[in-house]
Amino acid sequence: MIDTVVFDVGETVTRDDRYWFSWADWLGQSRHTVSTLVGAVVAQGRDNADALRLLRPGIDVAAEYAAREAAGQGEQLDETDLYEDVRPTFTALRERGIRVVVAGNQTVKAGCLLRSLNLPADLIATSGEWGIAKPDTRFFERLLVETSSRPEHTLYVGDHPQNDVFPAKAAGLRAAHLHRGPWGHLWADNPEVIAAADWRISSLTELTDLIGE
Repeated sequence: MIDTVVFDVGETVTRDDRYWFSWADWLGQSRHTVSTLVGAVVAQGRDNADALRLLRPGIDVAAEYAAREAAGQGEQLDETDLYEDVRPTFTALRERGIRVVVAGNQTVKAGCLLRSLNLPADLIATSGEWGIAKPDTRFFERLLVETSSRPEHTLYVGDHPQNDVFPAKAAGLRAAHLHRGPWGHLWADNPEVIAAADWRISSLTELTDLIGE
C-alpha cells in the first residue's frame, strides 16, 4: 500500500526550459546550443553543469549563479513553469488520503519559489536545503525521516533513472519512471529502467488509478 508519493522537480513538476534558457542568455549563447549540450553531457553520464563548462572553460558555476542573482537575472518560477497535470494529480492523491511530497535536486531559492506557488503538497524540500543531493542514498533516507514514511509504502516519481529510479529502489522505495522531458524519453525503453521501475507512466494523472490498484 502506497501512503506517500514523492515527486522529483525538474521535468516532473516543472519544465526546465526557463532555467536553461536563462543560462544561455546570461552566457550570450543560443538557447538551442545550451539545451543540446545539456542533453549531450547527461546522456554521457556527466553532471548537467558540464554543459556550462564546455561553453566557458574554467567557469565557476556557483560564482556565476550568484552574479546572476545580484544582477536580477537569477532563478524564477511561476505558474507557467508547472506541468498541467501537477495540481490535479496532487489534489486527487490528497483526497485519497495520500501524502504528497516534492523533493529534488534544486537550490535553496528553488525551494522557496516552489512553496510560493501554494501547491497542494504536504512537504516541499530541495537538496540545497538538506545539503545532500541525489543519487546519494542519504537523500532518500532524509526523505523518509522528514515524512515519517516506511520505504515500501513510499513511491518516488521522476524522469531520470540514475537520479530517481535506481537510487530510490536502492533505498527500498518504490519507483515510477516518468516519460517526460529529454531524460524520460531517452531512457524510456532502457531494459534496466524497465526492470527497476515499479511503474512507467507518461502522465502524473495515471498515478491515481495505479496506486488505487
